[in-house]
Amino acid sequence: MLNRTILVGRLTRDPDLRYTPSGVALANFTVAANRPFKNQQGEQEADFVNCVAWRKQAENLSNYMRKGQMIGVDGRLQSRSYEGKDGKMVYVTEVLAESIQFLKPKRNGGQQQANQNTYGQQQYQQQPPQNNPIPQEGQEINIDDENLPF
Repeated sequence: MLNRTILVGRLTRDPDLRYTPSGVALANFTVAANRPFKNQQGEQEADFVNCVAWRKQAENLSNYMRKGQMIGVDGRLQSRSYEGKDGKMVYVTEVLAESIQFLKPKRNGGQQQANQNTYGQQQYQQQPPQNNPIPQEGQEINIDDENLPF
């Protein structure tokens, strides 16, 4: 038997971090994952998948990720039920995150530059820092004998 779910999408809201009475961190979040096709009106549709993360992973998610950021989730699908305030049974299906990847870095620091490829996806290229002590390919390296460790 196999129960494995892999999602790549954007957070629909900031993660909701809470703690159990025993102090264990728990984060609920929703991932919007685009469907691989467009509807008859030419619009991109998405599935909104509820997820839950526990412990340090939940705290990291809450500290570093915000609404709209791209995320990868690897986990398993689980179903549970409970009695609601009105006395009716509430059924919940969600992904229990076993591994979370923060997929797209922030572009504010100037270290990353985003380019659009032909499919509309962003590609990131590392920009060399100014005053880079390591010369680029093809440039000569001058090393004084006094600086050699041997």
